[in-house]
Amino acid sequence: MSQDATTRRPGYLVKRVQQAFRQASDERLRPIGLSMSQYAVLAALAANPGASSAELARRCFVTRQSLRDVLAGLKTAGLVAVAEEASTGRARPVRLTATGESRLKEAERVVAEVEERMLAGMPESERRRLAELLSVCAENLAAEDR
Repeated sequence: MSQDATTRRPGYLVKRVQQAFRQASDERLRPIGLSMSQYAVLAALAANPGASSAELARRCFVTRQSLRDVLAGLKTAGLVAVAEEASTGRARPVRLTATGESRLKEAERVVAEVEERMLAGMPESERRRLAELLSVCAENLAAEDR
């Protein structure tokens, strides 16, 4: 398969868009003291208050070790708090602090601006269709893992 044909394959394009989106988001998040990985963890915590580290790792598509590193930075910055004791078993719940909630709001605005730039010139109907198609792709791959 030629290089040109490879670069038109959907899997390649998904990866290219993901990389470009992450890079653009990281650049825009840097001035507010966050990375895209940190934003993902803050957003996951907002959606799942008190989640365990294992649950956060699954929701953010990272390994537990990677999550530990991200959480350490967020904790040092005062954006998250980790319970001193486990509520059940060994899992210690993690929660956003007030500062974390505020920073997340800022980050959501920044990421929405990057997303809008990515979708520029695309009518709303095509945006919805793109989201539907990507959801189908994700569900198809997740079904294979079950």
